[in-house]
Amino acid sequence: MRVKLYTRTREHPLRSFRIIKYYVWDEYNKDEIPSVLSEDLTFRGSLGQEKRGHQGFIEYLDFVHKALGGYASFIEELVEEGNKVFAKMTFTGVHQNDFMGYQPTDMRVSWKGCALFTFKGDLVADVWVLGDLKSLEEELKRNALNK
Repeated sequence: MRVKLYTRTREHPLRSFRIIKYYVWDEYNKDEIPSVLSEDLTFRGSLGQEKRGHQGFIEYLDFVHKALGGYASFIEELVEEGNKVFAKMTFTGVHQNDFMGYQPTDMRVSWKGCALFTFKGDLVADVWVLGDLKSLEEELKRNALNK
């Protein structure tokens, strides 16, 4: 039996944003995807990949969690305006699989980024995330040298 984790309303895109961030991303709970993401979602991840729909999003989610154990994101600032939510964030995880051309080091990596979520009704229709890939790559390179 599925337990409803929250109550969504059109007036609260922040609530849906938090569901995506905590339950889908950080808890790696794919079961919640249909309840918060539009079927025709457009998604551009912080690592530069672009995906469409639930399946495309799941591919990206799997890729990140496979490469980065204990993956988590931390919200530093959050702004809601109309049907949009903007977040300044830090992304982090333990490098446990091939990632951005680097072999696993079992060392934690972190990078800064920001995300813009656009809602259509109750569901997220578009996600655009920009990550500081230069600092991430420098950290991956430094970790590889120090392993």
